[in-house]
Amino acid sequence: MSSPPLSRTLWIAFFVAPALALMAIFMLAPALAAFSYALYDWKAFSRGDFVGFKHFIRLAEPPYRGMFLAALGHNAITFLVKLTIQNGIALLIAYALYQRPIGARFFRGTLFLPVILSLVIVGYLWQLFLHPLFGPITLFMMDIVGLEQFAPLGDSRFALATTILMSIWRNVGFPTIVFLAGMNAIPDEIIKAARIDGANDWQIFRRIILPNLGPAFTIIVILTFIGAFEWFDLPFVIGGATGNPANSLDTMALMFFRLSFGDTSSPVTDVGLGGAVSVVLFAIVLAGSKFGADYLRKREVKA
Repeated sequence: MSSPPLSRTLWIAFFVAPALALMAIFMLAPALAAFSYALYDWKAFSRGDFVGFKHFIRLAEPPYRGMFLAALGHNAITFLVKLTIQNGIALLIAYALYQRPIGARFFRGTLFLPVILSLVIVGYLWQLFLHPLFGPITLFMMDIVGLEQFAPLGDSRFALATTILMSIWRNVGFPTIVFLAGMNAIPDEIIKAARIDGANDWQIFRRIILPNLGPAFTIIVILTFIGAFEWFDLPFVIGGATGNPANSLDTMALMFFRLSFGDTSSPVTDVGLGGAVSVVLFAIVLAGSKFGADYLRKREVKA
């Protein structure tokens, strides 16, 4: 195969260069800076002596090891729940909209509205809904359902699950639109031919629609993974920098923020250890995204 002409290569480089420059400025440079921070001791925000991998070793020792593993576990639980429940609901809603019911355009727009809301607004909104004294959901659960008390955001057993459900409510519209776009890209002739051959709705969904949604699944899974492991906004709004109640909302991003900038309970900062957390988080997201993208793209080809 002959190589593309030089003029075409230059044009491709011309259009790709701005995107690469933005990635270098806003992704590569901060990652390298965080790695350099992790290699030094710090007094507040003044850099001290070079200490090598001391902070990474501290991260693997008590008490930080327990904190880090707990935060990592919360991120992993968030990813698994959103991968299955959020994307499963999105797939079902997308298939329902694909059938073009009455009011499909209205429902499609309404479903996407929460996505454009700020996560900070969503967090404060749901805090009002679930307020232990006057929240409408709280009053419903106590007066109608009959519960003696209902305060899931103040209970360490339910705070993470409740916050994940808030995130699902806010974000489910995005994978729905992606799945719906993938379904609409399937040629109608294929569906009609399958119906002529006697295929029912379930067979069409399983044998035709799902295999053709491979690229959509790849996008959604990777974005869900990145969003879950970089989760910061909602846990911070609900539980503050410590992820209260009882650190049940703590995530790796919150741990990085707390160590690097302090919090209301402890203004002492540890920039070196925070840099180590950010480097580990970056490595997890990078490796997971690369592995997931490669694996899912191979599945696309097989499908």
